Amino acid sequence: MIPRQTLASKRHSGIQVSWTTITYRSVFLVALTLVSATGVGFYFAFPETAKAGLEKAGSFFSGLGDRLGLGSGGGKKGPVAGSQQAHFTQIDGTVRVKKANSSSWVTADYALPLEKGDVVQTAAEGIAKVVFADGTNYTVKSDSLIVIEENSTNEAQQTKVAVQVTTGTVDLTTSTYSQGSKSMVTVAGATAVLAPESAAQVRNDPRSDQHEILVRKGAGEVTRGSEVVRLTDYEKVSFQSDSPQMTKEKEIGPPTLITPANMMPMFVAGSAKPISFSWTPVENVRTFHLRISRNPYFSSTVVDRKVQGTEFSAPGLQEGAYYWAVQSVDARGKESVESERNRFTVIARNPNEASLLLEIEPFIQHGRVIEVRGRTEASARVMVNGQEVPIISQEGKFHYFTPPLPNGENAITVTAQNARGGVNTQTKKVVIQ
Repeated sequence: MIPRQTLASKRHSGIQVSWTTITYRSVFLVALTLVSATGVGFYFAFPETAKAGLEKAGSFFSGLGDRLGLGSGGGKKGPVAGSQQAHFTQIDGTVRVKKANSSSWVTADYALPLEKGDVVQTAAEGIAKVVFADGTNYTVKSDSLIVIEENSTNEAQQTKVAVQVTTGTVDLTTSTYSQGSKSMVTVAGATAVLAPESAAQVRNDPRSDQHEILVRKGAGEVTRGSEVVRLTDYEKVSFQSDSPQMTKEKEIGPPTLITPANMMPMFVAGSAKPISFSWTPVENVRTFHLRISRNPYFSSTVVDRKVQGTEFSAPGLQEGAYYWAVQSVDARGKESVESERNRFTVIARNPNEASLLLEIEPFIQHGRVIEVRGRTEASARVMVNGQEVPIISQEGKFHYFTPPLPNGENAITVTAQNARGGVNTQTKKVVIQ
């Protein structure tokens, strides 16, 4: 047995180590006390600077909390109030943009945002479609120039869009927007405020001093000075710069195009087979003016005819893409505004050739752009809405991104064709919101 004294002596011999435990909480409290003391001293020494710093810090942490879902309410917020951006959804031909903060022109591009003060110009062979924050679509036709005067959203999520048509022709369609929102278009000092789900055409010809605002669907209110004129379906106001009042007229409407439908392929067994065109009748109309062109600007036409009825057969149309439109003509020979311009594609087909393989995968949506994937014969060509897919793999797989599409329902037609005259086509609809 070891004696008790020996154990005690051994305990007290050697190096003795002692320590004090300090927790992270203690370190944090000491640091917080020092920072608080420094902050109080700084506040009394420099009160204005301290207040500004506190406001900025509060805004930072409030925004951080909102992004992390820790803010008050924790709910999902709508678009931030302030200026909004518009975007191109169609660009054909020569279209230029001059940004508000620049003196030079740049080529229009789908990735280029449009903001307040920007100018959009189309050439003689140029068309552009622009979509604004409230869903309003503006189709800027050839030889036209517009200025974006306003495109904003307030804290109540009310939108305000204002566009000035400096020269040329613009078609616009408004969407369903919230009460208190406004969609306006200005021409030569007259401003039209359009109701939701309305359509209008604005024309401004400064050279001949002719200015017109036509409501094609819905309702609108045109103000010029102290004069206010209300318009509904196919009612128009026109004026010159020195006109004391605007002239209001009732216009005849164009027909609705039936066949060929927009973006649809037309299969023919050789070039001799005619293509049939049809449209709806219109009351109090004597004839119809049909035009068919190879380009969307109608700078040249392959058919330009006055037709008595609502049908016409056009023989000898070669393979390729075409556009067509119809106007109504009344008893006085006055023509209506143009109908929609439908696009179709003539494709040669061999009736003895078996159906061509065409498999389409489910579409993938990237905002307003649709990704199209599928498979066909390796030697075939593939078109999506008339635009040829540039690359097809050795296995016949293809991959294509559409241009940005407008809001609403859109048809996407995929057509495969081989050198033997075999053809297959599929059409699917997508909704852009």
